[in-house]
Amino acid sequence: MTDVLGRAGDMDVSGVSGVSGRLGTYRARDGSAGAPVRIDLDGPHATLVVGKRGYGKSYTLGVLIEELAKTAGVTPVVADPMGAFRTFADVSGFDVVENPRVSADALSPRAWCELLGLDHEDSAGSLVWQAAAKTGSLAGMHEYVSGADVARATRRTARNHLALADSWGVFSPDGLAATDCVASATILDCSVYDDAPMNAVVRAIADDLYRSQVRESVATLPWLVVDEAHAFFDGIAGTALETILTRGRRPGVSFVAATQRPAALPDVAVSQSDLLVAHRLTSRGDREALARARPTYMHGSFADRMSETPGEALVVDDATENVHEIRIRERDVEHGGGSPSASEFANR
Repeated sequence: MTDVLGRAGDMDVSGVSGVSGRLGTYRARDGSAGAPVRIDLDGPHATLVVGKRGYGKSYTLGVLIEELAKTAGVTPVVADPMGAFRTFADVSGFDVVENPRVSADALSPRAWCELLGLDHEDSAGSLVWQAAAKTGSLAGMHEYVSGADVARATRRTARNHLALADSWGVFSPDGLAATDCVASATILDCSVYDDAPMNAVVRAIADDLYRSQVRESVATLPWLVVDEAHAFFDGIAGTALETILTRGRRPGVSFVAATQRPAALPDVAVSQSDLLVAHRLTSRGDREALARARPTYMHGSFADRMSETPGEALVVDDATENVHEIRIRERDVEHGGGSPSASEFANR
């Protein structure tokens, strides 16, 4: 018998009670490792991992990715904006997609206007909306705009915005779909992209994962894992991520977000998370953001209980309505999220 976070009560890890992943151990009062602790992977969850730089946020995310990849019936799809998970490229069962591309029609007309910073009620925005609604590729959108019977200035503005999107190199007729991403554990390495194209990829994939689950067209339960989540909630991907947060449980889409800036997330990203893994935070704004969204647990002693040791965390578990002190297990795959140092370069 062992505790499984995300479930009520002690659970048998033999599989009878559902699948789970090895997360680490409890932290004993003297700081030593206590009993093993696992995390539920059987049902859908919304998980938030927070912590200041250098205290294990991305490392913990890597542990979750490893456990998801080992578990039958679930598949992680990871949005990696920093290239922190490239080390999975040589691991069997993982597909690391560098510079992922999506099809233009994976974005709704409204999303296209949002992506390009156009008001859909203005002339240029309305034209782009029509082009996205009537064509299925970026080339088709260009052609539609060029042939539209509108003012020359409107065509020019719309063409210029579409040319900008084309320059990102993120749109392709044979771009990734949900079925591609769940064929194996998938890392979407977006590290070469700026915020806008990176958001376009995550918006398209998140929307498609949700729609595919609603249609029951994929034979696995996807877990969308997003590192540096504040960069996506603040962009056009935010709408799709909030949909999964608030409506993903029923069709079976799980979500894991990680950030060192919880204050930059919308309150719903914290309040809708049934598992919160909190590494050390020192910013008052970040602590207040957690307290505002989760007042039941974020009383004064919560911050005091945060460990100063990297790799240790507090877990708020809605299933048991408890706060647990844990130590994250060691990674199986080398961690790629650390920062370089001058001494490393000097010794080469």
